[in-house]
Amino acid sequence: MKKARIGVINISDRASQGVYEDIPGKACLELLKKWLKTEFEISYAIVPDEQDQIESTLIRFADEEDCSLVVTTGGTGPAPRDITPEATEAVCDRLLPGFGELMRSASLKYVPTAILSRQTAGTRGSCLIVNLPGKPKAIRENLEAVFPAIPYCIDLIGGARLETDEGVMKAFRPKGA
Repeated sequence: MKKARIGVINISDRASQGVYEDIPGKACLELLKKWLKTEFEISYAIVPDEQDQIESTLIRFADEEDCSLVVTTGGTGPAPRDITPEATEAVCDRLLPGFGELMRSASLKYVPTAILSRQTAGTRGSCLIVNLPGKPKAIRENLEAVFPAIPYCIDLIGGARLETDEGVMKAFRPKGA
């Protein structure tokens, strides 16, 4: 059975320079630890909003460190420096637009500016890459919306099997999967 490894990448110019603490990446990691029953190893990085650095980190986590899931935080808005979706699209074999559609829909319950968000997701080999916003509250709202589909998606692409703590996060798998 494949060992579970999950990558968390906070994409932020200021956090990468040490100007402020990496709160988004840590918030995302805490949710994963709370929701997953499966033990997993972590690959973790804080990178600036530079497309080449985001791409190389995504590639390293997927190809060299064998992550089955990589979540990014930040860089998904309309500002000129927000290029996380472009970097993700550049390294993915296949895009999964339903993730972004559902995250925006879920966010609209809380803020009308959700339509400005450009989160996306895709696969690279046996790794699922999911872009999340950069604020901890929005990370939780978005990840809660899509997480029920994540373990089965990873099964389908040949990643490590992830089991959730069904008391806090119920994943969907078809019977027999």
